[in-house]
Amino acid sequence: MVNNKWINAGYACEPVDENIDLVAEIKRLVKQKNAVIMAHYYVDGAVQDVADFIGDSLALAQQAAKTDARIIVLCGVHFMGETAAILCPDKKVLVPDLNATCSLAESCPADKFAEFVKSHSGHTVVSYVNTTAATKSVTDVVVTSSNARQIVESLPEDTPIIFGPDQNLGSYINSITGRNMLLWPGACHVHARFSVEKILQLKAQHPDAKILVHPECKGPVVKLADKVGSTAALLKFAIADTAQEFIVATESGILHEMQKSAPDKTFIPAPPDDSTCACNECEYMKLVTLRKLYLCLKYEWPVVTVPADVAALAIRPINKMLDISSQLGL
Repeated sequence: MVNNKWINAGYACEPVDENIDLVAEIKRLVKQKNAVIMAHYYVDGAVQDVADFIGDSLALAQQAAKTDARIIVLCGVHFMGETAAILCPDKKVLVPDLNATCSLAESCPADKFAEFVKSHSGHTVVSYVNTTAATKSVTDVVVTSSNARQIVESLPEDTPIIFGPDQNLGSYINSITGRNMLLWPGACHVHARFSVEKILQLKAQHPDAKILVHPECKGPVVKLADKVGSTAALLKFAIADTAQEFIVATESGILHEMQKSAPDKTFIPAPPDDSTCACNECEYMKLVTLRKLYLCLKYEWPVVTVPADVAALAIRPINKMLDISSQLGL
């Protein structure tokens, strides 16, 4: 877990005038400071609306690599800020809340993963982008849910592969590529909560709805899908498809952009299996608020830093991912 001592210090305790126009002030500060706001689809809709760029993990990394802004504000979870900091060592990278960690990244401690890799010598190590910089540093190539299949398929068929940390995504990639990758036993706490039963209940209520599923979900849930894909792929499918209703089994923040992009369609969030609430949210993504974004820009803090020795190792698999994605037109 990221150290949270900063929460009780400095600007985080500063009251913000309730009459202030946060959106206008954020836009003013962005222009004044030559900053760019990048937001993931899972953060609060109000934060997405003020962002200069919205995307999934692959798109955020690609955008960070080419921006000419002085400051990057990464509205997402901590590993996304680390990725931007590694790719842009000459930029100041900020995140509105350092406590916005990732259960999947936390499920794969770098030291334990390094031991696992060492005990299986001769394997090519493919790590999901949802990992810490330290975990990436013992990786051969990074992947996202947008490009995992294509990057795995770009490796020779007889290549032994370790895939970590998402065992659900890894199992899905194995099933559609015929590979037999060795999987690290990690999972996203949000996507792991979806259940077949709850989704089938929704389907019974909305028989014409198509089911959209993120590949981080468990295998039985994935099998229900009309479309399996990353957040960006699910969004693209929902916009283009002729169906008017969709049951969405991924973090509910994506529904904001779906509804904006296809206002005439109905998007129904699949609920978690352990609750009566109507949607499945990542509490870490929801830590990012307009108030924190404003204060983050105002004080240019907290800054995401990655030790130079770790960054030097972690940038290689990230660049390899970006290079392969570019070659494949992803």
